Amino acid sequence: MNITTQIIWLLVLAIPIACISWTVTHEEIFKEPREWCVKCSKESKLLLTRKLFYLFTCEYCFSHYITIGFLILCDYKLLLNDWRGYILAGFSLVYVANAYMSLFALLRQAIKKEKVEIEKIENETDSEKLSK
Repeated sequence: MNITTQIIWLLVLAIPIACISWTVTHEEIFKEPREWCVKCSKESKLLLTRKLFYLFTCEYCFSHYITIGFLILCDYKLLLNDWRGYILAGFSLVYVANAYMSLFALLRQAIKKEKVEIEKIENETDSEKLSK
């Protein structure tokens, strides 16, 4: 693969990695299993068990394991065509996926803030109409 194709693969392959990592660690659909993992990560007596369950609550940690799965699935290597290419691809994919997740988190925060401000303005407007 030429370098341009490798970069395109890097940017595109990081999208599903970010999507899966974010969904498992933040979205409502996985809330109950995530809460159970949080509980186990805090209350387990064994260090290994605490760390294992923590993986499902941290998007950064979880993205490493999703990346390994995608590296196996897609046989993607970056810059070098041997095992070192897998290492470079793995850490690069984790970096880009986490950059995507950070941007997504900032976007969601801005949208929530805007919704709250709109709701506040609407409530003030409704209060003014009622007082007249």
